[in-house]
Amino acid sequence: MGAEARALELGLKFSDDAEKAYLNMAARMGNVIITSGHTSTQKGKLGAEVSVEQGYAAAKEVVENILKSVHQEVGSLDGLRVVKLLGCVNSTLDFIEQHLVINGASDLLHKIFEGDDGFHARSAIGFAQLPTGVAVEIEAIFEIKS
Repeated sequence: MGAEARALELGLKFSDDAEKAYLNMAARMGNVIITSGHTSTQKGKLGAEVSVEQGYAAAKEVVENILKSVHQEVGSLDGLRVVKLLGCVNSTLDFIEQHLVINGASDLLHKIFEGDDGFHARSAIGFAQLPTGVAVEIEAIFEIKS
């Protein structure tokens, strides 16, 4: 079973008909796809009103939206390898579990992209604030293998 089938089995739906916006949500450069930052619908700060569990769910939601943008750009998740994630977490100054929040994104990618295709470099960084007060923002880089 390929990445596309695993994503569909997990409930992701791809419409590929979204209108182009002010920015490209995913841009192709040769065999590399670089995504814009995608944000969660969850708002608030980790370490205050948002729990690690809520942050984990927010990161999972964000990577689902990243995959939809990538799918719209290339037409399939098959033949892709996850290269890098940059996970930004809206955090209080004493919150130190950003990595546990961004695991929500990484865990889903590991389920969809089996083996080496799902393993990726990653940064999980705390920020004093993110646009519109969202809890999580993530950027991703994918390689088109074929």
